[in-house]
Amino acid sequence: MSEITSPEELRELLGEVMPRAVTKERVALHPRDREWIATSPFVVIATSDADGNCDASPKGDPAGFVKVLDDTTLAIPERPGNRRADGYVNILGNPHIGLIFLIPGRNETLRINGRARLVRDAPYFDDMVVRGNRPILAIEVEIEQIFFHCAKAFMRGKLWQPGEWPQDNLPTHARLVKEVQTNITESVEELEAYYGEAYSKKLYAG
Repeated sequence: MSEITSPEELRELLGEVMPRAVTKERVALHPRDREWIATSPFVVIATSDADGNCDASPKGDPAGFVKVLDDTTLAIPERPGNRRADGYVNILGNPHIGLIFLIPGRNETLRINGRARLVRDAPYFDDMVVRGNRPILAIEVEIEQIFFHCAKAFMRGKLWQPGEWPQDNLPTHARLVKEVQTNITESVEELEAYYGEAYSKKLYAG
């Protein structure tokens, strides 16, 4: 095994950054960025705590659920979940945050890095109501860096090509939970019922 231990070694291996990759960075939203965010129903949020322990969390809602407050500020609503709050706790100790916005069928992604804070209420919460439910809280992101990421990863993975997807031989989610979580007392049948049709009806219930 040959480990890379310095930026110089890494740069020697990868080569110099392509000029287009350097100049694509921006610090404020372009109208096209706003359109992308308004079309995206899914964002991955990356955070780390003060000690560098990382977390990546997906957030999804109807397209455009992330609200643009101004050219350098976004707000991401929180909905009822499992209450672990890993990313939120991280933000309280370390405000740095990374976002990747996806649009189904598009191989490119929009990446935004910046600083975050947690807001328990604000007037714009009324604009984030879904199925009659206001957000529990929101992450406000002060943008420091924006750029579109190239399509190569999605093209290599053929993410949006069902005919190229690998065969899924994994057990159902209920069976996975039963197998990997040692403290589960419910039967597989009970878990199947929990994660079945009733689960989708609780998406916005506390």
